[in-house]
Amino acid sequence: MATNMKICTTLYTLVFLFTLCLFSSHAAFSSTPNGSCDTTPYPAFCKTTLPASQYLSIQDQCRFFPQQSLSITKTIFNLVSSYLRDPYTIPHSTVHALEDCLNLSELNSDFLSNVLQAIENTLASYEVYDLQTLLSAILTNQQTCLDGFKEVTPYPIVTNALSSPLSDAIKLYSTSLALFTRGWVSAATTTTGSSTTVETIINRKLLQTSVDDNVVVNPDGSGDFATINDAIHAAPNNTGTNNGYHVIYVVAGIYNEYVSVPKSKQNLMLVGDGINRTVLTGNRSVVDGWTTFQSATFAVVGKGFVAVNITFRNTAGSSKHQAVAVRNGADMSTFYNCSFEGYQDTLYVHSLRQFYKSCDIYGTVDFIFGNAAALLQDCNMYPRLPMQNQFNAITAQGRTDPNQNTGISIQNCCIIAASDLGDATNNYNGIKTYLGRPWKEYSRTVYMQSFIDGLIDPKGWNEWSGDFALSTLYYAEFANWGPGSNTSNRVTWEGYHLIDEKDADDFTVHKFIQGEKWLPQTGVPFKAGLQ
Repeated sequence: MATNMKICTTLYTLVFLFTLCLFSSHAAFSSTPNGSCDTTPYPAFCKTTLPASQYLSIQDQCRFFPQQSLSITKTIFNLVSSYLRDPYTIPHSTVHALEDCLNLSELNSDFLSNVLQAIENTLASYEVYDLQTLLSAILTNQQTCLDGFKEVTPYPIVTNALSSPLSDAIKLYSTSLALFTRGWVSAATTTTGSSTTVETIINRKLLQTSVDDNVVVNPDGSGDFATINDAIHAAPNNTGTNNGYHVIYVVAGIYNEYVSVPKSKQNLMLVGDGINRTVLTGNRSVVDGWTTFQSATFAVVGKGFVAVNITFRNTAGSSKHQAVAVRNGADMSTFYNCSFEGYQDTLYVHSLRQFYKSCDIYGTVDFIFGNAAALLQDCNMYPRLPMQNQFNAITAQGRTDPNQNTGISIQNCCIIAASDLGDATNNYNGIKTYLGRPWKEYSRTVYMQSFIDGLIDPKGWNEWSGDFALSTLYYAEFANWGPGSNTSNRVTWEGYHLIDEKDADDFTVHKFIQGEKWLPQTGVPFKAGLQ
């Protein structure tokens, strides 16, 4: 008996060692420059960038490319800064585009530094998704910089000088993301099981959370501050997202302010008196010389932001084209019982992970757009009456890279016409309305378990330009209902899908935005899964 056990143990050891050798050989082969670079969107660039005289493992490459990315980001920041030192020699609209690039480059430097610091240590599965989110956002930030120059008056002296570093940065960021996805995310995905609480609903009373401070904004002077901007400016810096919320209560009123929550203001909670009672309003637009990025009435990048019971409005109107009410680039951010009102480009879900619960969104062309991992749950989308010869597109998702963990997920929502669009009796004023169209090549949007009224065109989705992105996008529908949910005449694009429950689960709170990790502390109710 003992002899047999010894033989079995020896055989097991030999099999284990043989398997380990096979795995090690495969790993060595696949992490050569040719093997790893061929899995990136820019294989030739990847191969020529890697040092030819030095072998780098896949993990070493995952460190090498972010280091190169950080270097070129600093180069871009310095170059843009040099132009902004004398802005009066540059067209005003170009100055806005440069300002966008400067701010976004600064964010990218922070994100890359965080990534490089984190990958020096063993990563838990949730940390892997955090870093993939940062690397995805870095690409988005750079693309936003490029897009800004397309919206403004051409100024070749600036654009020609920036062309090469901006292009190289996109390739470095994309390669960094691809290698990280292959080296870490794939392993985390295979070892992480599904949530054990996907069918629970967290429904605690809002503000039964740790509150660090509470101040009041009232324009009549009876509060701590007369403006929202003053209250945000006075909020503590860099408190982290585990130290309780700094709560700013904004009493009912109309606030004509352009508000920005910077990266230093973390865990800020803005609480109003209700939709259409506490209203933040502005009217900036691209037609009036702003970039889309800067047209926002309200903009936030501070991690852990929460807004409750507020209306955010851009009153520029449909004739002014892109005019953003809210631009959100804050990771782990939440909007609860809020309203977003505008026409084209109302809600800019710019980057990182976002959750919207029981909100109203009004608009016309591409009125929910951007490249965050954004999940909207129990919200109402109200397409409005657009300009003559325009159509409505509810979403225009901006994923530019197949490795980005971004998209727009719409769950348990209600899509009905705003009052000015009309109803079925007048054929919605003859306006065609679509679920979305592909702003960027890998656009990704999912509608699931939602009511879709008859205003949605039977084809469901619309092209952006010819056959652009129709084979690379990912558009999907699951278990929707209502007159506009009939999929029998939907588009037949390669990238369009009718998905089952298993695939739909990938776009729920617990998987798509890892919401069970951070939403409970907000006190905002959410459903983690499909049930």
